[in-house]
Amino acid sequence: MSHKGQGKTEYMKTGKNKFITTFIAPIMLCAAFFGAAPDVAAVGTPAGTSIQNRASVTCTIGASNYTIQSNVNIIRVSELINVAATWQDAAPVTVAASQTGRVTTFRITNTGNGTDSYALAATGAGIGGDAFDPVVTAVYMDTNGNGAYDPGTDMLATTGTGTIGSDANKTVFVLSTIPNAGVNAGDRGDIHLLVTSQTGTGNPGTSFPGAGEGGTDAVIGASQGVQTATGSYLVSDLVVVMNKTAVVTDLFGGSLALTGATVRYTISVTVTGAGTASGIIITDPIPANTAYTPGTLRLNGAVLSDAAGDDAGDVGGTTANTLTVNAGNLTSASPAQVIIFDVKIN
Repeated sequence: MSHKGQGKTEYMKTGKNKFITTFIAPIMLCAAFFGAAPDVAAVGTPAGTSIQNRASVTCTIGASNYTIQSNVNIIRVSELINVAATWQDAAPVTVAASQTGRVTTFRITNTGNGTDSYALAATGAGIGGDAFDPVVTAVYMDTNGNGAYDPGTDMLATTGTGTIGSDANKTVFVLSTIPNAGVNAGDRGDIHLLVTSQTGTGNPGTSFPGAGEGGTDAVIGASQGVQTATGSYLVSDLVVVMNKTAVVTDLFGGSLALTGATVRYTISVTVTGAGTASGIIITDPIPANTAYTPGTLRLNGAVLSDAAGDDAGDVGGTTANTLTVNAGNLTSASPAQVIIFDVKIN
């Protein structure tokens, strides 16, 4: 702690922290962190708080009463350096060989009592105990605070400086590529996110004079100023298979692709393997030089409206000149989803 005597000028240090983010390999980057909703309670009184105390004594000397006061004693609370890092996914993220941009989610929480900055390093190499090494390709910050990775919205951690305030947190998304070779269904690949305080690290109780918030001393807490969180990917044998066929019926009862002929397209979607394929949406642009035949869209034999919003399909309502069908969640036990529609050749 810093001890301040009565009348002594206090020096307030500003701009002490920069937020630097790096990959262990191969990309160097830095990131901005800004306080979010509390996650883990910070420790005690805020750093830089002044604790003041003055004693007094009263006495009688002869016929007179006296009160004597001591000097004011001021103690400024030191900054405790503590950080927590946690993996946020409820279960290993399912992947397939050669997939890119697969996201694992982490949360960094400043559990100290002052503002701090952190360096990040993410890697999937050489962890041990898993079956393959994911290749970390990028780290993103949860810019809009919704806890989900939003491409085009969340900030790529390449530029900027910033801090996390006491009792605040930030969500971080680590993107990885899954190797193509030597990856089998059921294999697990782990990644590490290393979070390091830029104020200092060391054994609990290690002090950095004047390095804390407002020029106070910084003292390393139980986390030692550094934390590692582990996230996992799990290779699934889940596969979505789509097949499309076309049958032509011309105006003369034949099967020639002539002007005015009808083309009936049939799309079949099936799922194999373990697990669930969620939120399956089938889209199919109406081919050039043809026109969709209104009222011919069907899913598993049931007629679908061409308009958007009243059932599982539409034509042109979601995307112009495009057929869209929402098949929902499918597993290997689900029946094939069969979509039929007609067009006429112009």
